[in-house]
Amino acid sequence: MGMKGIRKKKWFGIVTNTYVLILTVFVIWMVFFDTNSLLIHWELKEEIEKLEKQQQFLKEEIAKDKLIIEKLSDKNELEKFAREQYYLKRKNEEIYLIEYEDSLKTKK
Repeated sequence: MGMKGIRKKKWFGIVTNTYVLILTVFVIWMVFFDTNSLLIHWELKEEIEKLEKQQQFLKEEIAKDKLIIEKLSDKNELEKFAREQYYLKRKNEEIYLIEYEDSLKTKK
């Protein structure tokens, strides 16, 4: 089967059709090489999803922080927080920190 035999096949006529060739080149260009290619769209979609997850996480953190700020607006709660977190004390007051053996960090 030579070149004449291949040219007589139906698929050869379809593949060498000008419109099919132009459409194939266009699709390849749009999928891989264009500035708005399909690959870039997929990457951008993944980044958008990642940023939306981060946005949701940060909104939850902001809500938690608002609750803490609201709680600390009370003078007694603020004092309690300062004493527990920063070990602050009043004048003429002694603070004893009790650490249990299982809570100490030791090298093994």
